[in-house]
Amino acid sequence: MARHGAAPNAEWVLMYRGGLTRSRIAALTGAPTSMVGYHLALALAADPDLQADHEQASRQAPPRVSHQGLARLRELVAMVQETGRYPSRTSTNRAERTLASWLERRRHDAAAGTLAPALRQGLDVLPDWRRLPRLAADEARWQDRLTALKAYLAAGNDWPLHKFSVTGEEHDLGVWLHSQRQKAHRGALDPAKSRTLDEAVPGWRAGRQRGRKPGKANQPNQRPETAGPVAQN
Repeated sequence: MARHGAAPNAEWVLMYRGGLTRSRIAALTGAPTSMVGYHLALALAADPDLQADHEQASRQAPPRVSHQGLARLRELVAMVQETGRYPSRTSTNRAERTLASWLERRRHDAAAGTLAPALRQGLDVLPDWRRLPRLAADEARWQDRLTALKAYLAAGNDWPLHKFSVTGEEHDLGVWLHSQRQKAHRGALDPAKSRTLDEAVPGWRAGRQRGRKPGKANQPNQRPETAGPVAQN
């Protein structure tokens, strides 16, 4: 215990002015809480503005993370890295539903700018964790359609049509491709998606060209078939 009339500990006063509580200062320095309280009482008596500075800094200080919050973070990261998906609130597993609810609250915190930095840094190792499940599902479907279109064209097919007379895979891909063209025409297509289409399936904006037979449009370098057998050397 400090002697009567002694000067308060300058380091503790600075920490208190920065928004830390008595108990937090004691935990960080290893000093008894009563001793920290005594020194701060001396400082408060000598500096009337100290309390106001402490309260203002407390409001501005980033939120602390509980041990339970850190445990939830570790569980979430482990699950996503192991399964390749995020927890679902409709899962039959209670632990997974709990994780899903926790993640949803963290998404809202991030949107509001109140997410603790420690949690933000931990969550940032996961891809697109801020994105709502529906948006993530929409993105996955878009990528699946693009992959299917690439395979469809690679098989020698012409650009798929979206007419009602067309059925099956060609119709499904045709409707999707027509939608991308319409969005691009209106300027509503995500530039990143537009670049992806340009790179993956060049010519997607124009589609079929008149006078070209189906199945040949995407095989410009295909050799014409010879009329007779190939001569043996």
